[in-house]
Amino acid sequence: MGDLDAEALISDLLGSAHLFISAVSGVMEQKLLLETTGKQLSLSQVKVLKLLQLTDARNVGDVAAFLGVSNAAASKTVDRLVRRKYLKRAEAPSDRRSSDLTLTAAGSRLLNQYDGAKSRKLARIFQNFAPEDLRRTTELLEQLTKGVVTHSANPEEICLQCGIYLQKRCLVREVARTDCMYQRRIKKPRARSNATHIKVPERSRSRVGPSG
Repeated sequence: MGDLDAEALISDLLGSAHLFISAVSGVMEQKLLLETTGKQLSLSQVKVLKLLQLTDARNVGDVAAFLGVSNAAASKTVDRLVRRKYLKRAEAPSDRRSSDLTLTAAGSRLLNQYDGAKSRKLARIFQNFAPEDLRRTTELLEQLTKGVVTHSANPEEICLQCGIYLQKRCLVREVARTDCMYQRRIKKPRARSNATHIKVPERSRSRVGPSG
């Protein structure tokens, strides 16, 4: 196979992969999201809920590392979910400057509704594909993904959001033999406040000497 043929095949493959992802996230998931949540949530916000449901993420910093955004941007996303009562924020016992995030009952119900609708839709879409074909396609896509990550400058600085798709696996870790930046963050010991509380003496009620 000549170089031009190989280049055309690779270009077609990447184009098809892009169209598949666009069809899943831009069409199917958006439609399901509208059906199950109305216009309340974005896909990014649903990913945050899934993150807290499936992983050890607990605070805004974990969310920021997972989404690849600043702490300020992640905090805004979390605030919206807290206001809609899908997340609960509580002061972290180890650090008063931080807060622990947990999924509420309403958040769990919403994810169950969304996941149920998604499973039913996908079952209909893939019902005519043989299991072995799906298995081979999965293996091929993972190999291609690992190839892309391997040839990146800093694979450990990438987060592919494996936590909400593969759950127990991390393709970046398998390729780079190190944790991605999200995995490194959640494994790092949580910072504790080192502030020293100094007792300030009360001022005397009077500057004059003791009364006689």
